[in-house]
Amino acid sequence: MVTAADTFRLWADVVVTMDGDDRILTPGVVEVTGGTITRVSPPDGGPVERVGGLVMPGLVDSHCHSPMTLLRGAGEGLPLGRWLTEVMWPREARMGPDDVRWGMTLAAAELLTGGVTTTCEMYLYSEHLAQAASAAGLRSVVCAPVVDAPGWERFGTWAEQAEAAVALADTFADDPLIEVGIAPHSAYAVPLEGLELAASIASEHGMLLHTHVAETRDEDAGLRERYGRSVPRLLADHGVLDVDRVLAAHCVWMDDDDLDLWAAHGVAVAHCPQSNAKLASGIAPVADMLRRGITVAIATDGPASNNNLDLWEEMRLAPMLARLRSLDAQTIDAAQALAMVTRDAAAALGRDDLGVLEPGRRADLIRLDLGDPAFAPVVEPVDVISHLVWSAGSRAVTDVWVEGRRVVSDRRCLTVDVDEARREVTARAARLASEAT
Repeated sequence: MVTAADTFRLWADVVVTMDGDDRILTPGVVEVTGGTITRVSPPDGGPVERVGGLVMPGLVDSHCHSPMTLLRGAGEGLPLGRWLTEVMWPREARMGPDDVRWGMTLAAAELLTGGVTTTCEMYLYSEHLAQAASAAGLRSVVCAPVVDAPGWERFGTWAEQAEAAVALADTFADDPLIEVGIAPHSAYAVPLEGLELAASIASEHGMLLHTHVAETRDEDAGLRERYGRSVPRLLADHGVLDVDRVLAAHCVWMDDDDLDLWAAHGVAVAHCPQSNAKLASGIAPVADMLRRGITVAIATDGPASNNNLDLWEEMRLAPMLARLRSLDAQTIDAAQALAMVTRDAAAALGRDDLGVLEPGRRADLIRLDLGDPAFAPVVEPVDVISHLVWSAGSRAVTDVWVEGRRVVSDRRCLTVDVDEARREVTARAARLASEAT
C-alpha cells in the first residue's frame, strides 16, 4: 500500500492547473503534504525542488480493461461481436488470477510512464487487478464485473457476481489508491434483472456504476428488435439511470432522444475513439453530447482493441473525429480536449479530488519535458495547451507522482520490474492462445 510522502515543493517552468480557468503559471510552484496538494502559486522564495519543465494533473483514463495486455494483437481484423465470441471470451475463460495480476502489472507500467495516474477498470479477477494496480502505485476505480457469458460460470451466477462487488469494496476500504464500483457489462451480456440488481447495489453503497452502451449498430438494432426500445431507454426503464454515478462507455449509436435522456439523468460518457475506429464501431456524437452539457471523458479502452494505453493519442484523435463528423474545425478546442483527460474525466468518475491542481485535491502530478521539439515555438503561454494536445505526446512525460509518491523518474517506472512483467505476460499470452485453439 502506498504511504503518502512528506511535504515537498516542486518548481516548474510552467504549471497548468486545469482548475476551470486553465491557469498557466510561468513559473509555478506546487506544494504537497501527505499526498494532498496544499498550494499552487508563483514562486515565493521558499525551499523547492527545481524540476523545470511543465507540471500538470495526471491523466485519468476513464474506461480500461488493462490486463488485456495478455491479449494484445489477438483477433485482429474482426468486428466486435466475433472478436469477443471467437477470440476474447475463449481465452479469458482460461485465465487465472495470476494471469490478470501480471497483465495489470505490465499495463500499470505502460500507463504510468505515459502520464496516466488514474484508471477506471472493468475486468475479471478484480481483486488481483486491484492488488497489482495498488502495488504499482496506480490509482484505480476498479468496477467489479457482472457478466452472463461463456466462461464466466466459474465466478458464480450474475447475482453472485453482483454481490461480490460489496465484498470487494470492503477488502480495499483502507487502500487510498483503490475505489470499488460495479460494472454490469452491457444490456446484451447481462439479463435485465441483473442490471436492476447492479443498480440497486450501486445506489445502496454509493458506488460508481460503469457499463458499455450502444457500442455497435448491431447491438442497438438487436436490443431494439427484442425489447422495442433503445439501449439508453432500456436502462432507464430498469432503474440503472437512477444511480447517482453512472459512467457509460462508447455511446456511439445514440439518437437525440437517447442523448436527452443522458443529459436529464446526468450520465457521463467514456469516449473511446481509437478502439471504436479500429473495430469499425462508428464515431460517437461527441459534439451533440457536449452541447447538451453531458460530461464526456476520453479513454483508451483495453490494449486488445486499441492496441496501446496511450491516452495522449486518444486526446488528439477525439477532437479530430468530432470535427470530421460535424464538419466544423471549431468543434472541441485544445483546452476542452485536455480537460476531457483530466478535470472532466475525474468528474465523469464522480471524483472531485482528482484531475485539477488546486489545494485539497490528491497529489497526482506529471512532468513533461519542454525541451521536446513539439513544444517549440511558444509565442504566448496559451500555446502550451495547443502543443500538449496537437503535437506533444506521451514521449514528453518524464516524471509522475501519485498520492504524492514519485512512481516514474526520468521516464523509468520505479514500481514495476518491466522486464520481468514482459516475460510473464509473453509466456502467459502464449499459453492462453495455445489452449484456446
